[in-house]
Amino acid sequence: MPRDSTRASRVADQIQRDLADLIRLELKDPRVGLVTLTQVEVSRDLSHAKVYVSCLGDTESTERSVRSLQHAAAFLRRLLAKTLSLRSVPQLEFVYDASVERGVRLSHLIDEAVLADAGRATKDGDAGE
Repeated sequence: MPRDSTRASRVADQIQRDLADLIRLELKDPRVGLVTLTQVEVSRDLSHAKVYVSCLGDTESTERSVRSLQHAAAFLRRLLAKTLSLRSVPQLEFVYDASVERGVRLSHLIDEAVLADAGRATKDGDAGE
């Protein structure tokens, strides 16, 4: 059983690397903006791959990029079949990954809390003198 999961993770890593190159070099769709493949999850039987992408830009351009990638999934799968040495290449599903935005938002909240705490500590220190 663990052998399958390591194989699936190796295949997922290879798909991520190859897809990143294919999107950058072969996909000529102007609707696809600057996208980053953050993670690829492959099913246990290697028949489906969920590709998580992060995009630069506003919500509308992000949705347009993900829709365009999903529209080009068959084309990318065909190109991927030439680079992977698998009997069958997984079906690709592109999903927007909002974890980067959540991380940035949490980082800003932490920075604000630290500044507020430092401001209170300075204020309390001045009142004690």
